[in-house]
Amino acid sequence: MFTVWIPYLLTGALAGILAGMLGIGGGLVIVPALLFLFAQAGFSPEYLTQMAIGSSLATIVLTSLSAVWAHHRRQAVRWQLVKNMAAGLLPGAAGGALLATCIPGHSLEQLFAVFLLIVSGRMLFSTKQHSNKRLPGRFIQALMGLLIGTLSSILGVGGGTMSVPLLHHYSLTMREAVATASACGFPIALAATLGFLGFGWNLDSLPAGSAGYLYLPAVLLISISSVAFAPAGAYLAHRLPVAMLKRIFALLLLPVALRLAGFF
Repeated sequence: MFTVWIPYLLTGALAGILAGMLGIGGGLVIVPALLFLFAQAGFSPEYLTQMAIGSSLATIVLTSLSAVWAHHRRQAVRWQLVKNMAAGLLPGAAGGALLATCIPGHSLEQLFAVFLLIVSGRMLFSTKQHSNKRLPGRFIQALMGLLIGTLSSILGVGGGTMSVPLLHHYSLTMREAVATASACGFPIALAATLGFLGFGWNLDSLPAGSAGYLYLPAVLLISISSVAFAPAGAYLAHRLPVAMLKRIFALLLLPVALRLAGFF
């Protein structure tokens, strides 16, 4: 039984470190890992992708709390900005969960693969420097949250891959952007998790151990491991060259994206 747990624990450890260090919520690692592990476990393709996305978002709930606390202790989170964006993040994440349950699993995998390719390319080739551009007003911040929440819920990520570069563009330092993005990941993950739980609640064909589109053994093990390692990621974010680490991570993402897109 323990050998079955190991892949989930390792996935959670890597996701936790990335959540704390890069502010990406870990979903970029968790979703591909769960797609592979669930396929190996014999889950039906009919609901496999939705379960991978829903379970990924459920793990981010606890991971983001651990990462946010670590960043908060370093006074890096812009809480007023988080509050303003949350007005859009919550309904966006709930709506995105509904959309994800209506999209065929294969199409979701293709969409996620395209997203990974875009993220990898931006991490590898982006040379944009820190901007002093002022943040827009509260209404625009809420609209930003609505878009980020919707896309994050559909893709099973915490939103940091979109919100970190956006916040860095609007005058936040990279460490403030990472910390604030981590805080924004919590309302996204919470609203989306409730959506995937509710929209799949009455399905009878899901595997044992499921609650809606959440596979609870994976959620529990990944959450335990990711929460334990998220503070280490936040520690590294304040001491290592994050830009270089992002480029290394992007190189690791590329083959995953190409595999999901069906190139090999």
